[in-house]
Amino acid sequence: MKKINLNESLWVERYRPQIIEDCILPRNIKDILLAIVKSNDMPNLMLVGTAGLGKTTSAKALCNELNLDSIFINSSEDSGIDILRNKIRQFASTVSLSGGLKVVILDEADYLQANSTQVAMRGFIEEFSNCRFIFTCNFKNRIIEALHSRCSIIEFNTTKKELAVLAQLFMKRLVFILKNEGIKHEDKTIAELIIRHAPDWRRVIGECQRYSVTGEIPTEILIGASDENVDELIGFLKTKDFKNMRSWVTTNSSMDSTAIFHKIYDALSNAVEPGSIPSAVLILAEYSFKSGQMTDRELNMVAACVELAANINWK
Repeated sequence: MKKINLNESLWVERYRPQIIEDCILPRNIKDILLAIVKSNDMPNLMLVGTAGLGKTTSAKALCNELNLDSIFINSSEDSGIDILRNKIRQFASTVSLSGGLKVVILDEADYLQANSTQVAMRGFIEEFSNCRFIFTCNFKNRIIEALHSRCSIIEFNTTKKELAVLAQLFMKRLVFILKNEGIKHEDKTIAELIIRHAPDWRRVIGECQRYSVTGEIPTEILIGASDENVDELIGFLKTKDFKNMRSWVTTNSSMDSTAIFHKIYDALSNAVEPGSIPSAVLILAEYSFKSGQMTDRELNMVAACVELAANINWK
């Protein structure tokens, strides 16, 4: 690992790879990105894949290796056309400090509105010839065809065989991080945590940091969610018992939130009125996705429970 930023509080930022060779990626994807570095010519890119696979890290590493000025825009937060227009125009209208191209990284671009903001992005690509654009997204079908046709699309996916190799590489990276941070741990616990969440490397790092506040990674983080335990939570959701629901979440904060969401999902047919099942599924999917991005997983779980209790008709 190079250029560790000790000023960053989040491990995912502190230990974010700065060059493509350090990124944990399937060989075919890494070779494509290394070829871009070797060519010293950045194309417009669309990096596609589920959360935590290294799309954002790869985009930043490309800009770093090619010494290109870049601006990072989180499209899930700044999705308004006026905000984007002002940010991009202000950035693109100035001369690059390095004398080369400038790069606009639009993270989570599938949050951009298709009929307005994405259409405007097409115009930005054509207007600012001194800029290149890198879009990262989880669902490329939410991106309009006009942007697809203007970008080289790289699919961040992997086979089971490749995943086993990547998990081994990530294990070494994670052990390095924990040792560097002075966190005690058992390799077995870390290995099982990687297996549970692979290939969402960002989530594994976030989980380790969250559980390391005592100076060690407890083995209890691998405790699963039992049907009986989740049935108790569902009972609180049915009665809209916020106090006991929040207490349940706090008591069971060591459990994997995704496993809890899936247990609730499995119980929907028996616990929820048929007409409310689609809404419940969408709520569970939304908060399950957010759980991989938020540092405060307990707050995310409580928010999900509040929405389920308030908006779903329980039997």
